[in-house]
This record gives sequence, C-alpha cells and structure tokens, in this order.
Amino acid sequence: MALLLLLFLANILTISEGTCEAGIIKQIHLLRPRSGAGGDSIPGLSCLSWRLAVETNNIIGWKTVPEECEEYVGHYMLGKQYRKDSRAVAKEAFLYAQSLKLAGDGKDIWIFDIDETTLSNSPYYAQHGFGAEPYNATLFDEWVMEGAAPALPESLLLYNKLLSLGIKVVFLTGRQESQRNTTASNLKNVGYHTWDKLILKEPSKYSGKTAVFYKSNERKMLEKKGYRIIGNIGDQWSDLLGTNTGNRTFKLPDPMYYIS
Repeated sequence: MALLLLLFLANILTISEGTCEAGIIKQIHLLRPRSGAGGDSIPGLSCLSWRLAVETNNIIGWKTVPEECEEYVGHYMLGKQYRKDSRAVAKEAFLYAQSLKLAGDGKDIWIFDIDETTLSNSPYYAQHGFGAEPYNATLFDEWVMEGAAPALPESLLLYNKLLSLGIKVVFLTGRQESQRNTTASNLKNVGYHTWDKLILKEPSKYSGKTAVFYKSNERKMLEKKGYRIIGNIGDQWSDLLGTNTGNRTFKLPDPMYYIS
C-alpha cells in the first residue's frame, strides 16, 4: 500500500510544470497503478504489445480498446509515459524544423491536427473507458462544444517554438465546420493564439469519405495556393498518410481510438 501511495505521489509531482499543465491536473483524475496497468502480464493479452502494434499501424480498423486493456490505457494516458513519448516526438520535430532554411515568404507551413494533438480529450475519455466504450458521436460532440479541452503541453511548446522560427501554423482537423467558433475559442484559451488557417470538415463535401481522403485533399489545395508543407504532426496515421503529406511527418501516441 505504501508503494502504491509513493507511486501516486510521484506521478503527480512529475506533472507540475507550467500553467497549462496545472489546467490538465484540474481536469483529469490521475489513476494509480493497478495490476496490468504498468505493462504487467494479463492472461491472453499483452497490452503493452497491443499498444505498440497500434502505434506502428500494424493493428488497423479496430473499433474499441480491448476490455482487458482499459486500465492500462488509462494509466498510460494520464501517467508520465504518455507525456514522455509526446515530448520525444515534439523534440524531434523541433530539431528538424531548426535545421531548415526557410524561404522567408510566409509560405512555409506546419500542419497540426487538433484532437489528441494540440488539444487533449482525456477528460472526456476518462469518463468513457479510455476508448474501451464504443464511440458515441453525440456525447463527444457535446464535449467538444463545451470548449474545455486542455492543451497537450508538448504540442503547445512545439507550436510556440515553430512560430519563433517564422513558420506559419495551419490546423487541419476532422471536427465539423459547425464547431469552428468553439474550437477557435478553445485553442486560444489554452495558448494557441494565432494561426494562418483553421480548416474544419464540411460534411456536405466529404460525406462518406475517409479521413485520409479529406486531409489529403485539403493539403493538396493548400499546396495549390503556394504553401509549402514543411512539417505535419498528428496522433492518427490518417493524419499522415495519403498524398501531399509534407516534407516530414511526426506521429504522436494515441491508443484510445482509430480513424481511417
């Protein structure tokens, strides 16, 4: 019991930097380690191996997190490992950006996805099984319209560093056009104060189309307007596959859901 308490307190102390992180602490209930939550063996399934296969796009088309892995995924998303993994991706993205010689004409852009990339929906998924429950579009849209999603701190830091280099930011999200005002306010409220474009999905235009098709088409239109996509970051492979993906892509971790 004493060991569990020490682990819980250590977990809290590791997530205590900056005001945006304080906001996350207020909105997400931290989980304490439980059997299987730290990568221990679970009969018939290794959740750590399952997550690795998901992140490498070897398991595709899945609908829900395996029931046996709900606690594991919850512990991962709210614990220090998710933050460390996100930090590693953001660090590599910035090192790459630093190495570039920009044209200086305002046409060099970096594309950010929104959900689980710039904004975290962990407060919502903490109430809905961390992906173990079937996706409910109505409930999720209600959460989006609250405009209460905290920033993913590592992405916010990357965003600010890219701006300091003179790189323009474009947000390209699967959120609906009807959610534009709420999404823009949410982004600004957590620190994303400026961007070149905020692109949301128009249902009448992309009804029945995959996320890969939608995002590829929107990136193609950006390039037709003269923009150069020098970087592209998202939590789903559908953010990064297809056409016109940019000079380099960066995949953030997300074992909670799959979007094709």
